[in-house]
Amino acid sequence: MGIFKRLKAITMAEINGLLDGIEDPIALLNEYSREMEQEIVKGQKALARQIFVEKKQAALISQTKILVDKRTRQAKLAIEQGEEAMAKLAVQEKLNQERQLHLYVEQLEAVKGQTKILVAKWDELKETYNQLQHKKILLASRANVAQSMKQIQQATVSFHTDDIARGVARAEDRILLMEAKVQAGNQFAAPLAQFDREYDNYVSDEELNKEIEKLKAE
Repeated sequence: MGIFKRLKAITMAEINGLLDGIEDPIALLNEYSREMEQEIVKGQKALARQIFVEKKQAALISQTKILVDKRTRQAKLAIEQGEEAMAKLAVQEKLNQERQLHLYVEQLEAVKGQTKILVAKWDELKETYNQLQHKKILLASRANVAQSMKQIQQATVSFHTDDIARGVARAEDRILLMEAKVQAGNQFAAPLAQFDREYDNYVSDEELNKEIEKLKAE
């Protein structure tokens, strides 16, 4: 592989790695979880403020009822004592407090309604968050399996079968060459051995004549 092809392959691998990191589903789910956790915290704070308002409104109603009862007693006492002017002032204050009390009660009912809505939304948000957590676990498992399968596939595809085939062919050629050298050596050695045997068995004419003369003399 040339240097430019190697650089191209490295660059593409880095780009794909960055894209995989950006599109990592588990990372996205974790980000969604963090966002929902922040929303839950916001909802909890809003609910706490709402409950505080509700309790404060209830306390205001309780205080107003006390004032109404107090002005009622004062009015009765002024009437009993013949103090009509004092009685009118007490009754006027009593009526004003009763109007305020009626308004406070209506406001409390409205606040309670808002509290119920907020509680329902907060519970819904928590349920959605819990579902997301369960789904994240399931999807994480599926993602791990998919990633493992992807790695297996990449490992399988990464085998260069053409290179392997060429390498096997080269190995086979070398073995054939080795066998040919051995065979050639045997064939070259056989005639030499035969020549050596023939040379060893060769008898000259001089030796033959000497042997014949020797036999005649006997």
